[in-house]
Amino acid sequence: MTTETSITLALNDIQAGALRPRPKPYTGAYFLFRIDDRQAGREFLRRLIPALTSAADPDQQAWLAASLTFNGLKALGVPQDSLDSFPLEFQQGMAARAAEFGDTGENAPDQWEQPLGSPDVHLVLAAVAPHAAQFEAIVAHARDTFSDLPGVSLIWRQDVASLPTERDPFGFKDGIGQPAIEGSGAPGSNPHEAPLKAGEFILGYQSETGDLAVGPQPEVLGRNGTYMVFRKLRTRVAAFRQYLRERTTSPADEEMLAAKIVGRWPSGAPLALAPEHDDPELGADPHRNNAFLYAADDARGLKCPLGSHIRRMHPRDAVVVGEVRLHRMLRRGTSYGPPLPDGVLEDDGADRGIMFAFIGAHIARQFEFVQAQWVNDGKFFGAPAEKDPLIGPNDGSGQFTIPQQPIRRKLQGLPAFVVNRGGEYCFMPSLPALRWLADLDT
Repeated sequence: MTTETSITLALNDIQAGALRPRPKPYTGAYFLFRIDDRQAGREFLRRLIPALTSAADPDQQAWLAASLTFNGLKALGVPQDSLDSFPLEFQQGMAARAAEFGDTGENAPDQWEQPLGSPDVHLVLAAVAPHAAQFEAIVAHARDTFSDLPGVSLIWRQDVASLPTERDPFGFKDGIGQPAIEGSGAPGSNPHEAPLKAGEFILGYQSETGDLAVGPQPEVLGRNGTYMVFRKLRTRVAAFRQYLRERTTSPADEEMLAAKIVGRWPSGAPLALAPEHDDPELGADPHRNNAFLYAADDARGLKCPLGSHIRRMHPRDAVVVGEVRLHRMLRRGTSYGPPLPDGVLEDDGADRGIMFAFIGAHIARQFEFVQAQWVNDGKFFGAPAEKDPLIGPNDGSGQFTIPQQPIRRKLQGLPAFVVNRGGEYCFMPSLPALRWLADLDT
């Protein structure tokens, strides 16, 4: 279902990284910088701006995007009244709010990879391209912008790249479910979902609540900007495989159990449309592999369990706690590290996982709500003791219910298959806002 809209986004002002998906395949990296001198930081922005791509070209596949943490805005000398106009959750940052959405224990900030979550992270550059040569050209250009600026330091880099299978580290096709956004020109992946209001993702436009998504002040700073949340999620692929092997009697059973946990088959075919076996043709078809709902066809979760990963992340038309359209997210997951070879059940010690990125105009009611209420709590579908079986902070005593007839199956002893190694809350300004920041004279 689609609707016509008269909303027109200022795509020439919006950074490509806010609206354009990553290419397939892809090569990329995240770069973190510390700004020790505000004048050098402003000069860094001035040099960067010509290399930053706008969202105006829907076919643009290689891009560089810039975002700033709250500490980064302070390091640039943004006036206090402008700093005060940012929402509290952004001002406080991910590390300070970690306990509110389940980042405790081994996920707690004191366990994070340095310098993630520290006051030293000021500016984040994300670069992505379809080919290594294009990516290296982008990186070389970015390197030239700060190499002679002693007040700007590169303090962390995380390379990402699509795996040879073009699947995630667990072996599943990802990046399938994306919403349509009014005025963006980009269609969503589910024809049954009406486009969302632009203010859910871009500041300065009407949101799903009917209110204007007001950004920080002055208007030039906030309008056409958005928020970017990133997390380095280490995946325990061997533990996932071991768990499946210990609870099944055949490779076919293993694949079925894994699909029940995820909500899709490895090919990307959804259980809602292919409940009995994988359908690679369906999984590869972008016009069909996300074209489904839950309430009408699978209300009891007999096809796709109510607590499965994809059903938690987006309950679609199901009646749950929290209006679903108020909590939609643009997700930009990329893989890092080498794949664990097929069939290997022992951890080889390699650092592998997913660099998760969220794009949206409302950190609290989008990212934080989904993480706290849908990932880490099962109350919204009637199973308060259950967390997300794939990415939830399970501790070895986790549970997961698989509805089936005549008797449901309940998995016990779920460990954590994903551990957060750190992350940041960032503001991705519009291109005019970056120019305003670069021209500050405070």
